[in-house]
Amino acid sequence: MNAVDLESLEVDLLLEAIYRQYGYDFRSYARASIDRRVRQFMSAQGIGRISELIPRVLHDIDFFSQLARNFSIAVTEMFRDPFVYRVLREEVLPILRTYPFVKIWHAGCATGEEVYSLAIVLQEEGLYERVTIYGTDFNDEVLERARQGIYPADRIKEFTRNYRDAGGKKSFSEYYHAHYDSAMLNAELKQRITFANHNLVTDAVFGEMHLVVCRNVLIYFNRELQNRALRLFEESLIRGGFLCLGSKEDLHLTAVAGSFETVDPKARIYKKKVQ
Repeated sequence: MNAVDLESLEVDLLLEAIYRQYGYDFRSYARASIDRRVRQFMSAQGIGRISELIPRVLHDIDFFSQLARNFSIAVTEMFRDPFVYRVLREEVLPILRTYPFVKIWHAGCATGEEVYSLAIVLQEEGLYERVTIYGTDFNDEVLERARQGIYPADRIKEFTRNYRDAGGKKSFSEYYHAHYDSAMLNAELKQRITFANHNLVTDAVFGEMHLVVCRNVLIYFNRELQNRALRLFEESLIRGGFLCLGSKEDLHLTAVAGSFETVDPKARIYKKKVQ
């Protein structure tokens, strides 16, 4: 076996070790990206061989968390799956409007585009001033980008189209201003948002939430970890609270399936049963 094949085998073993020990499934991530991130992490840690990572990953959860942050791939966009925001606007927000104060947890928020998308919808529906949104991720680097709310200008055309398809009521240009080759979201969109580090593998619930959003995160988890995360969401929600998952995720055959009723099957929006 040549050096390249041996290194590929070591990466396979590393990813398998992570999956079996922690439930995070990076095995289907783009391999070139994983290889590059592994080498960058090894260089930063002063480690010479990939095989040396495996025992440390297995026995040191803090070390694993550092490595996993390097693997974190923030694939997101503003108003991703626009129809989901239409359902939230038409089916969920009218019910949330009946509460004097609303708490929302957006788990796995990555660089924040979808958090700000929700903030825009809430603002347009007259709810933003009595809402607190918690955007969480286990990657501090992407959280810092989320706090800044600065995105590449070349994505604005895509974001604008999504906003329109999501039922936007204004011109999307009212929510940002251009700065060189970037678009900076308006400061008022950040006023009700708190970005914080939270790890779905190890951390506890966010209590008394009216809405939990976690889209396209669970697809990277094995069944055990999916159930752990879903129990966190269930315990975090008030009775009658809402859960919004990603387009390839649902509650069918999960540990919490009996605790929710379906609001919209396509949008993957569920309501926690009152009884």
